[in-house]
Parts: sequence; C-alpha cells; structure tokens
Amino acid sequence: MKRIRLSLFLLLLISAGSGFGQKVEFSASAKETVAVGEQFRLIFSVNSQASGFTAPVLKDFAILAGPSQSSSTSMQIINNQVTRSVDFSFTYILQATSEGTFTIGPASVNVDGKSYKSNPVTIKVVKGSAQQPRQGNQGGQGNQQPSGEISGKDLFVKASVNKSNPYQGEQVIVTYKIYTRVPVAEYSVTKAPGMSGFWTQDLLKDQKNLNQYRETIDGQEYVVAEIKKDAIFAQKSGKLTIEPLEMDVIAQIQRKSGRRPTNDPFFDDFFDNGLFGNTLQNVKKTILSNQVVINVKPLPAQGKPNDFSGAVGNFTITATTDRNELKANDAMSLKFTVSGKGNLKLIENPSLTFPTDFEVYDPRVTDNISTTATGVSGSRTFEYLVIPRNPGNFTIKPAIFSYFDIQAGVYKSLKSPEFRIKVERGDGSESTFSAGGTNKEDFKYIGNDIRFIKTGKLNLRPVNSFLFASTGFWILLAAPFILFIFFLIVWKNELKKRGNQALMRNRKATGVARKRLKLAEKYLKQSKQELFWSETSNALWGYMSDKFNIPRSTLSMDSVNEALQAKNVNEALIKQFINTLNNCEYARFAPGNKSQVMDELYKEAIEVITRTEQELR
Repeated sequence: MKRIRLSLFLLLLISAGSGFGQKVEFSASAKETVAVGEQFRLIFSVNSQASGFTAPVLKDFAILAGPSQSSSTSMQIINNQVTRSVDFSFTYILQATSEGTFTIGPASVNVDGKSYKSNPVTIKVVKGSAQQPRQGNQGGQGNQQPSGEISGKDLFVKASVNKSNPYQGEQVIVTYKIYTRVPVAEYSVTKAPGMSGFWTQDLLKDQKNLNQYRETIDGQEYVVAEIKKDAIFAQKSGKLTIEPLEMDVIAQIQRKSGRRPTNDPFFDDFFDNGLFGNTLQNVKKTILSNQVVINVKPLPAQGKPNDFSGAVGNFTITATTDRNELKANDAMSLKFTVSGKGNLKLIENPSLTFPTDFEVYDPRVTDNISTTATGVSGSRTFEYLVIPRNPGNFTIKPAIFSYFDIQAGVYKSLKSPEFRIKVERGDGSESTFSAGGTNKEDFKYIGNDIRFIKTGKLNLRPVNSFLFASTGFWILLAAPFILFIFFLIVWKNELKKRGNQALMRNRKATGVARKRLKLAEKYLKQSKQELFWSETSNALWGYMSDKFNIPRSTLSMDSVNEALQAKNVNEALIKQFINTLNNCEYARFAPGNKSQVMDELYKEAIEVITRTEQELR
C-alpha cells in the first residue's frame, strides 16, 4: 500500500509539472586535474536551441581545436501531443602549458532572445611526468640529440593562406607545409596555431597519407608535405593574426663513426671515408611556422537586406512539404534546405511565417557537410513539424534567404515557393482556439462572435427538490464501495503480472536501456571511453535479453536476428541493429583512441532501440 501511495503521489507531481516549459540549462565541464602537456576537452552544453555562442578568454591554455558544434534532437508524437528536446554542445580541445590553478570564465549563448551564462570551471594543472627518450632503429644509434645540428634552411614549416584580404565570414584556406632536405622519421604537432576571431574546420582530419611532392626554393630542392589544412571564417573585421604552429620533428642525419684511428693510413682512410665511415642518427628539432596576418574587410552596409543573418558564400535553397492535403490535428513536415559553399554551419533558422491555426515546433537541423582540400561545402536542412488545428484552406508565405555573394560582391536574396495547404475536418476533436507555439497569436477564438438562442429540450427540475434520498444520492453513496472493489480487482491483476518475470522484463526493457544510455552519455561527456563502451554494449544486449526473455549467456548475433525476424521487424532495421552491435563491440575492444566515433555510435544506439520499440508495438 505504501508503494501504491508513493506511485500515485509521483504521478500527481508529474502531471502537475507537465504543464511547465523546459528550463534552459547552460553548463560547462572539463577535467578537474590535468598534467602539463596533457590534452583535454572543455564542453559547453545547453538543452535548448541556441545561437550567438560567445566563448570565454582561454589565455591560460593552448587551443588545439574548436569550438566544434554538435546538436541532437529527439521528438515524439503521442495522441497529437508533441514532446521534443534539443541538446547543443560547443567543444574545445585544450592543452595545459604551465602548472597552477586556473579558472575559465563563463561563456554565453542566446535562447529565445534571452542571454544565458554557463558556470565557471576551475582546473588544476600539475607537473607532467618525464617522457623516456624514444629509441631509433638505425644501427643502435637511436638516442635523440639536442637540436642545432640541422639548420633552418634544411628543415622548416611554412603557413600560407589563399586569401589575405577576405570579407568577414568568407571562407579562407590556411595550409601548413613542411619543407625538408633531410630524411624525417616522424613529426608531431605540439601546439596548434592560435586562431582567435576565427571559426575553424579541419580539412585533413580524415586523410591518412600525406601529399608529398618536390619544390625548388632559391636553387635548393625540398621534399614538401602538407601536414595541416584548415578552412577558417573570420567572425569580425580588422587585422586578425594566426599565431605560429609549433611541432617537434625527428630527422635523421649522418654522423662520422667514433672509431679510434690505427697506425695504418690505408685502413684509416678506407673506414673514415668509405662505406663504414658514416652512421644515421635521430635528431629532435622543434620548429615554428611563420605568423600570418589577415586583413578582414567588413561586409558592405549598402544594400544589406533586413533579414541578412551572416551567410557568406554561394548558396541555393529548396523548400518542400511531405503533403499539401491533410486532416485537422494531423502532422506534416516542411523542409527548408540551404546548399552551397561557405559558412554553412553558421547559418541560422529561416524566417518562415505560418498561419495562426498551425502549431509549429522548432526545426530539427540536419547537416550534410563535406570537407575536402578545396574547402567546406554541402547543405543544411531545417525540418519543421507543423500541425493544423482547424480545417480550411491556408497559405504558407514564401521565406526570404539573403546572403553575400563573394564572387559578385553584392547581397542576393532567394525566395522559397508559396505552399497552399488544404486541411479537412478531422474526427471532431479539433480545438476551438489555438495557443502557444511559434508564429501564432496567444489566443484566437473561432466562431464565438455570435451565440444562438437555445431551442432544444430544457432540463427543468421541480422546486424544493433535494439531493438527499434521491437516485443520485444513493449512487454517490455506493460509488466508494464500487471503486474499492474495482481497485482490488486491478491490484490483483497487477500482482499476477508482476509474478510473471518474463512479462515484467519485457515491459521494463526500454526503460532499463534508456537508463544505461543516459549513464553512457555521462561517460561520453567525461571522455571515459571504457565505461562508455561498457554501458552502451550493456544497453543494446540487455534490451534484447529483456525484450525477448533470452538469457544473456545465449545471446548472439544469430539469436538477435532470429528474435527480430520472428516479430516481423523490418529487415533494414534488423541489419541496422546488428551493425550497431558489431560496431559497438569492435570499438569497445579495438586498441587506440576512439573518441571520434563515440558520439556517432551513441546516437545509433538510441535510434535503433527507439525504432525497434516502435516496430514491436
């Protein structure tokens, strides 16, 4: 009985809280203690659609990458009620450079016209452990020697940009090339170039092999390789500086052998100047690239459209709906896609105007962006979920998308098509007014301006009639006993169901899997890879075990396939589920750092469990 009372109390609390909007939460997180030279992630997370991200000053740490932006969206429609959650994150990869305790100030974002600030983050940097010198493989002479034996003309790194006088927001390609006249055994970037005032995108992150070629400078021939290439977009005008890139290079040089001379001139000359006179030895050298200054021009004020939001490049737009005829309270989808080359990830939502009878939810943003050596291109899609609440013929007015065309040097405006939507009367549950949402009035009454005289049968009752001893009185008196008997019957059935372990596991399978994925998300943000893969794998395998009452010891890819096929699950979904299990197990036990695929596999796990649950219903 205590559990029943507690469950009823919690149900009342949930019901009471369901009418309130989601509270905006903007937080920052990072490791509390790092060592000098250690790389770590600084993550700013917000649980709503955000724009205008302003980062704090990161003067105490080296910025290796970022900010990289990611988002995730989930949406459910149950009985024409839509619940939706959006999570945005902005991630930096930093490196500690000196000991001490440092505080990173709050960042800020804009959500629905309001500014929110994150919490400050305090990080303690301790002394790093000394690294053992790496051994070479050339004749036992592998110890690294102090630099100074290789001149700056034999080995250097150079930074260059394809445009030194771009517009604000224009895409600029910065390339880092290493030039060498000596053999290079290995290299590593120890300090990424500082790019304050720029939004950056790595163009060579997926490239495995370096592009090498030969180039002659001042009569000297060099072997040249592109080691880093970024697309950068200036966020403000004026003179902006790209700080030097720092890297360690282990080169191989020839040294004279340390053999003692003999009294035989022929023997000494043969071994000193012949085949055995020189040996290869590894030498470590730290080199810096040149500093690059870019003069960023402001976008012209003349001819700037009022709806211009900062898009710079060369773009096209398309707008489509999944249907133009539907019934009231049914959902439709409108997709607005911006394609082209430029600062796609910085493009904000288009300004669309919907009829007041339409309930419209914040768009789901999908990026299909590719990075090549020539820059960033692709598309960004904004998908709106729209629910007409009343029948009639409606028009969705065209949206205007404005951008600055770099080649033409002028502003251009593109216009989406106009959509005519026919909404038929539904099942009679359409509202008499619509409220909330975007692009709608607070209240709009329909058909209430004229009230007619009531002509139906009147419900009259005699004077001096009372409730006591009436039929209604006896019904109300007997109602508690009837409800109590009904409650006992329901409770008995519930106890019977709880006694069926297989049924209870089936009913709780989705909830248990979501709790495990929630814990995996926590480990994902904390970069705890082993714990993340363990929880994600347990969520997938545990879901199949609980849902189909299969012991964990007998679970396999074949049993998963057979169980899903027995329930007539879609073949494509079965294949996706098994592929997700394979990818998860491979990433879990494969060696190396797998932080880049953690976020992708986490999203895949949520998707396959959600879609499988929908299929099984």
